Amino acid sequence: MRTERLFYKDSHQTTCQAKVLACREVKKGYEILLDQTVFYPEGGGQPCDIGTMNRVEVMDVQEKDGEIWHRTREAIQEGTEVTCRIDWERRFDLMQQHSGEHLISGLIHEKYGYNNVGFHMGSETITLDVDGEVPEEVLKEIEAKANQYVWENHPIEITHPSEEELKTLPYRSKKELTGDVRIVTWPGMDICACCGVHVDFSGEIGQITLVSPQKFKGGMRIEMLCGRRALEYTNQLKEQNRRISQLLSAKWNDTADTVEKLQKEYQQLKFRMVGMELKKIETIAAQTAGCGDQLLFEEDMSPDSVRKLASDVMESCGGRCAVFNGNDENGYRYIIGEKDGDLREFVKEMNRKLQGRGGGKPFFVQGSVQASRKEIETFFAS
Repeated sequence: MRTERLFYKDSHQTTCQAKVLACREVKKGYEILLDQTVFYPEGGGQPCDIGTMNRVEVMDVQEKDGEIWHRTREAIQEGTEVTCRIDWERRFDLMQQHSGEHLISGLIHEKYGYNNVGFHMGSETITLDVDGEVPEEVLKEIEAKANQYVWENHPIEITHPSEEELKTLPYRSKKELTGDVRIVTWPGMDICACCGVHVDFSGEIGQITLVSPQKFKGGMRIEMLCGRRALEYTNQLKEQNRRISQLLSAKWNDTADTVEKLQKEYQQLKFRMVGMELKKIETIAAQTAGCGDQLLFEEDMSPDSVRKLASDVMESCGGRCAVFNGNDENGYRYIIGEKDGDLREFVKEMNRKLQGRGGGKPFFVQGSVQASRKEIETFFAS
């Protein structure tokens, strides 16, 4: 019982009347077989259509042994005439993504001979894996050329060549094909064996945006967006840049330069702060030299400086040095050192009484406590 595939006759058809040929119960509801359908089943990297069948929700569509089965939560009796309606917004979005992917894959294959070895169409982005690396500047050229093709609004061509005709076609395919092969052609751009549904004209793709290329398994993974998704992504970038522009009191096209300037100023301030902290550490180490055990509190000192403070005072004080960094509201982190000492029992008791945790070498430990400054001082005074 082969279902007539109306989605191949007209990818823009959204509804149809059909007859239920079979209905069977499965683990997650029911599966329904129709004499004809507008629902595209999952395949070729493209997710299936969803929608309704006589107001019964169609949650999944799969092709099994040449038959198209529609999964629903409710049973529909065999012989029933039903009205099928797909989620058109979802279908059109998926067609935009799939058609855009063909253009990018075709251009990469034309320039480098690289093959599309992986294609995933998610709910937010699509990823394309090719078996070679493409320089970023070339990807920009490919993106521009693909969008130019979109704007020229070329018609798509879908054919089923004979075996002899197939031998003469330079079409892309992940595997050797025989029998009835469906060829999707974007004239002058790409020829590919594909079972997916596509837009009728390249202009329907709207816009193609390549987002984040990265090296992947010896080749490259390219994240891309088409149509509405590309527009939404552009709008998100515009909104982010608008907010940054306001925060920096800079023109929208000067934000990068302004951030670079602020980064340089930050690095200069950071160097100055480190220098001030080192002077402070040197002063404290000199003042506590030979004075025995030391308990020190620092609220805003950097972690590296806290560690150096504990180490330097430990070397000079002639006893144990404990440095607590933080405040009562956010808690304290500690570093405790004792030259040639063994702090294990002491720290174990401290962690028990001050709700702390941490560890390290016998003579140098670090961690955190959930206690106030007064509680810490009381413990060290006991």
